[in-house]
Parts: sequence; C-alpha cells; structure tokens
Amino acid sequence: MLRIDRATYDAIVAHAREDHPDEACGVVAGPEGSDRPERFIPMLNAARSPTFYEFDSADLLRLYREMDDRDEEPVVVYHSHTATEAYPSRTDVSYASEPNAHYVLVSTRHHGNETGLAGDEVEFRSFRIVDGVVSEEDVEVVESYLFGHSPTTVVYD
Repeated sequence: MLRIDRATYDAIVAHAREDHPDEACGVVAGPEGSDRPERFIPMLNAARSPTFYEFDSADLLRLYREMDDRDEEPVVVYHSHTATEAYPSRTDVSYASEPNAHYVLVSTRHHGNETGLAGDEVEFRSFRIVDGVVSEEDVEVVESYLFGHSPTTVVYD
C-alpha cells in the first residue's frame, strides 16, 4: 500500500494538471528504507509530449546524486497520462527500474463529464512494477504522517 500525505498528493495532481496537455513526471524521495514519500521533486518532461514522458538524463543524474548525499531513495516515481486511464503502458513497464518504488499514475483525460483537470476528480493510482510484472496497490491519503498528533508532540518511531 502507498501511504501518502495530502500535501504531496495534491502537489502531484497539481503538477499533472499544470503540464496538461503534456505528460508531467517527477519523483517523491524519502529516507532510505522508510517507504515514506517526503520530498516532492517535480521534473521536466524532456520529451514534452502528450503521450510519452522522459526524464532529462542530466537532471536525473543530479537528482540521484542529491538523493545519495541525503540518504534518500525514490519512494514514488510519478507521471500523468493525458488521454488514457491511469495504468502503466508497455513503455512505462519497460522503463520501470526501481523495484522498491511506487509507480503513481494520474490521468487528466476526459472521462464522461470529468476531465481530471481543475475542479474535477482525477484517477490517481499506484502500482508496483518488478521484473515487468504490474501489481496495483491501494493508496491511503493521510493528512499528516503524525496521525492526529499535535504539531508540538514528538513521536519517536
């Protein structure tokens, strides 16, 4: 299951809507081994395409060096689909190289009266992709990772 805080969920959706009609893409990094998406990192779709996304290789190298320096890993790798459902394409599956990551897809396509754009509901789905096998997982959006603790409460895990 992907557990993601409301602010990060909203930021991913906003990025998908903002880059429409092109696909948006990015990463949410978190502490190594934590499975906690904490640092939202929107990336530029170097392909600038409504049907394909590609991270700029120099930006990606810089990101991985930065995550390494901060003892982080990509917890979420996200992108949007602008004309299809939020489900990994064959290309998405072939590029999935992070076996521990949650692959999030957001659809901004027209589906009935809903567009996935401003004011409408979106398809926000998460998948694990390991060795070419796609498994959908539940998404839990939480208001905070502190689960109802006041901001002055310190929680030691």
